[in-house]
Amino acid sequence: MVSILLAALRKAEAADASGRTMSSAPVWLGVTGAVAVSGSFAAVLTFSTSVLSSQAQEAVGGILSVLAVGLVTAMVFWMRRTAASLSGDLRSKVNAATTIGAGALAVTAFLAVGREGLETTLFLWTAVKASGQTASPLVGAAIGLAAAVLLCWLLYRRAVTLNLGVFFSRTALALIVIAAGVLAYGLGDLQDAGLLPGHAWTAFDVSGTISSGSWWATLITGVTELSPAMTVLQVVAWAVYLAVVIPAFIRAGRPAAAVPETREAKAEPAQPAPSRWSAWLSQRCPWTVALVIVVVPAVAASAAIVALPPASAQAATDITVTGSSCAKDWTAGHTGAQTFNVTNTSGKAGEVNLDNAAGDVVAEIETLGPATTAVMSATLGAGTYTFRCLMSGQAATASAPVQVDGKAVQNAPAAVAPITVAELQPAATAYQQYVDPKLVTLTAQVAAIRADLTGGNLAAARTDWLPAQLTWDQIGAAYDSFGDLGNAIDGLPNGLPNGVDDSGFTGLHRLEYGLWHGQSAAQLVPVADKLTADLATLRSQLPALTIDPTDMPVRAHEILEDALRDRLSGNADEGAGAAYPQTYADLQGTRVVLAELAPMIDKRAPGLLAVIDPQLDALQAALLATQTSGGQWQSPAQTPLAAREQVDATIGAALESLSQVPDLLEVPPSR
Repeated sequence: MVSILLAALRKAEAADASGRTMSSAPVWLGVTGAVAVSGSFAAVLTFSTSVLSSQAQEAVGGILSVLAVGLVTAMVFWMRRTAASLSGDLRSKVNAATTIGAGALAVTAFLAVGREGLETTLFLWTAVKASGQTASPLVGAAIGLAAAVLLCWLLYRRAVTLNLGVFFSRTALALIVIAAGVLAYGLGDLQDAGLLPGHAWTAFDVSGTISSGSWWATLITGVTELSPAMTVLQVVAWAVYLAVVIPAFIRAGRPAAAVPETREAKAEPAQPAPSRWSAWLSQRCPWTVALVIVVVPAVAASAAIVALPPASAQAATDITVTGSSCAKDWTAGHTGAQTFNVTNTSGKAGEVNLDNAAGDVVAEIETLGPATTAVMSATLGAGTYTFRCLMSGQAATASAPVQVDGKAVQNAPAAVAPITVAELQPAATAYQQYVDPKLVTLTAQVAAIRADLTGGNLAAARTDWLPAQLTWDQIGAAYDSFGDLGNAIDGLPNGLPNGVDDSGFTGLHRLEYGLWHGQSAAQLVPVADKLTADLATLRSQLPALTIDPTDMPVRAHEILEDALRDRLSGNADEGAGAAYPQTYADLQGTRVVLAELAPMIDKRAPGLLAVIDPQLDALQAALLATQTSGGQWQSPAQTPLAAREQVDATIGAALESLSQVPDLLEVPPSR
């Protein structure tokens, strides 16, 4: 736009019969004013959100991200329609402005560039926030702006010609992909702020298997704005946005062949008669206009920032994590609430804890990416404190102990003692003891199914199948410890080469498929025999199998999360329509796990179980309400909408609270 404005000014100068020289200073004043407005907007965004609570920051960030995506989407469609005629439109406005005066020319440049500047500022701000406040987006933006300035100069010097229609069509597709990622991030912020549901409905989480510090992960995240862990809402929004916007953009029609910017237009449109506004501008020098469009936004932004409440009574303390040291720059502290800005320059992702003298965690940043700054808030009483940095692939490092003196702090959050494998082991052992009698019961239930099949009674086999499946589901916290035997007993055909006809599809779900898809008893007897043999093998190996103690806190959340993902979605249904009774069995397994972990949870988060237990009771009541008056379970398709919605609502609420357990009982890397 700037290059077109300058070229149009030179063309108007050449066509002027009086031979007057037209200065480009008004154009540059207008551009400067547009930059001033954009910079002022950025300053207000940055300083206003810094004084908000973390939840409010997430809400504001999410709303602005969604707004930015809306503006950018509107912009790319506007460019699609007007790119070919953009040069002629701006040239017409410049010609009109030069007849009025330098002030009008400055305002024309200001309006032409200002809108794009505000959109760019908002989009860049949300991109920086989406990437975790790293320096990378700012470096990328600086490179992009430098390239734009170079292109502007080349176009103005007529060293290159540019077909704007083709140029914007190509770049808009890349911008749409980035906007989809920002939309997903913004919705995630709104979920974290509690404005949208589904915070615990995780679609995928590969953060445990993919290093966020790897170059390719950084590249993908930077280009797409996607994160290693995303909720169902984020994934759906991302996919729907791309599926709707890209085809709509392509269907919008290719612009007519644009005339290169260095060619002469055949005719200029007629100029309108000067208005009262034009007459006012003609009497003002460009410096007066500059005072308005450059100084006023800066003064207004400064006044807004000064009027903001202070973020806190105490300034934030800057803490640095390097490849060889942890918070070496922290040498003194005070009692009461305080904030630490923790910057990771180690090149690795990891965890940063603030421990008291007993080794209990007072505050933590669970995941801190490379070249990232994150805020840690803590309320300290009198005592000794140490920062501990646990970065991926590196030995744990710690700061020098710092003695904090001062008066006692009222209502300070209790420090959390880091959990150890030794503390979790009794819970894992108790759960293993819970599993054995369940396997005995399951073996008897499978024998009953086989007897039904031997007698050719398929109806009885269908009736006896459900209790056997529910017994297995109640073992929920341990099945991942059974390896291939677990898949043989309860595996699904998903991913098998031949699907339901694959020889590797065995066990309870294979029986379910056959019983509800018209297979004969003779076909299913071998399936029951193999299931019986697999259960016998598992029982014989059970004493030697080890349930990983660190898996227990994860299972407290994961059992019901899997129920939501697989059972209630229908993904695990092979014909029986047993989503609700299976979820009920998963609920029972969750209660057993929580009972084993209860002492450790109460020690670290008193009152959490008092919140979770009523939520599990509500889920249980909602599941039982899907039964008929005679106590028979119904499939989701047979269940009234209100009852289905109640199940979805109560399991979502329970998962929100249960999601705290894995973090609360996470074993630090050094333990």
